[in-house]
Amino acid sequence: MAQAPLTLRRWTRPEYERLVDLGAFDREPVELLGGQLIVAEPQGSYHVTAVGMIGSRLGTVLPRDWIVRMQAPLALEEESAPEPDLAVVPGTWADYRHAHPTSAALIVEVADSSLAFDRDQKGSLYARARVADYWIVNLVDRVLEVYRDPGPDPTAAYGWRYRFLLTLSPAEDVPPLALPGVRLNVGELLP
Repeated sequence: MAQAPLTLRRWTRPEYERLVDLGAFDREPVELLGGQLIVAEPQGSYHVTAVGMIGSRLGTVLPRDWIVRMQAPLALEEESAPEPDLAVVPGTWADYRHAHPTSAALIVEVADSSLAFDRDQKGSLYARARVADYWIVNLVDRVLEVYRDPGPDPTAAYGWRYRFLLTLSPAEDVPPLALPGVRLNVGELLP
C-alpha cells in the first residue's frame, strides 16, 4: 500500500497573531517563519548576556527617533513573524502599540547552536524581506558576520540570500548601514 504524501498546513501571520492573542503558545516559545511554526531554542546564560550587551550598546548610539526591540516580533510578510534577538527600527515604542514593525534597519541574531539556522533559514527570510543590514554575532567563532545586499537566489531556503558577507574580528569596527556616522567595536558585542 502506497502512503499518501504529507500535506503541511501553512499559517498566515494574521492567523498566527490570533493564536498568540488567544494564548495558544503561552507555554512554548514559537515564531512564524515562511508559514511554518518554529519552536525557539532554549537560551543559555551566554546567549542572554550577549543579547543584553548588544541591546545596551546599540541603545547608547541610536538617535532619539530609533529603538532597539529585543526578541520581539516583526510583521515581515504575510507568512512570517520572526522574533530576532535584536531589531533596530525607526520611531518610538508608542508607534508600535497596535502593530509590530514591518521591517527593520538592522537585525541581529546571536548564534551558538543556531548558527546554521540563522545563516541559512533566517538569513534567506530576512533577505527576502529586503532587510538591508543583517548581523550574526557568532559566539562559536567569536566574530561578527555582516550580511548585506539582499537579492533573489532560487537555491536559497526562501528564494533570496545576501550577496555580501563580511566577517569581522573583535578588534574591528562596523558601521550600521542606517547610521553611517556610528562605528561599533565588534569586541563590545561579544560577552
